[in-house]
Amino acid sequence: MLSHERVWAAIDALAARYSLSASGLAKRAGLDSTAFNKSKRQSADGRPRWPSTESLAKIIEATNSSLDELFALIEGKPSRSAATPLPVQASTVPLIGFAQAGAGGFFDDAGFPAGQGWDLIELPAAAGEGSYALEVQGDSMLPLYRHGDMLVVQPNAAVRKGDRVVVKTTSGEVMAKVLEKRTTTTVDLVSLNPDHPHRRLAASEVEWLARIVWASQ
Repeated sequence: MLSHERVWAAIDALAARYSLSASGLAKRAGLDSTAFNKSKRQSADGRPRWPSTESLAKIIEATNSSLDELFALIEGKPSRSAATPLPVQASTVPLIGFAQAGAGGFFDDAGFPAGQGWDLIELPAAAGEGSYALEVQGDSMLPLYRHGDMLVVQPNAAVRKGDRVVVKTTSGEVMAKVLEKRTTTTVDLVSLNPDHPHRRLAASEVEWLARIVWASQ
């Protein structure tokens, strides 16, 4: 049954599955860190407050999970309380820093990991084939991503307007942005940090562009 209590319990369970608190899950999804606090689950007059469909879509994307997985938690399947953390599905992916990524020799022409010198890290969630992690360096991606955060990208994932992406230019610059528009001739990117300008690149300047599918917090 789709009830207020079960929906919020499923969100708590999804957070626990990926070793996050409810506030950590909200932050990873790009929401206010208090969005899923227990105090926000009731309105001032005591009526139940439901999470928005946009919030649910964002946490599904941020955890690289699925709508089926979330509904299974709401329904308490398989034979578990939705408030009980599910087993961690770990995977190992290559890791490299943004500065190294710009130096060349670590990727093929399609943006997949190649060559030597990769470290390996274990993620609390399963990663798609060809995925790898980039370690954030500096403050150019604040307030969303901080120095030391890990961004997992998947080169073969479909990229749409509004997606967070990592872009490498032919000059060796590597950056995390939001894709605003992409045509056959230009790529428009919105900066995560308001102190940094938006970018318009010629398509010929983009060596590769990959979607961010997971980020540590």
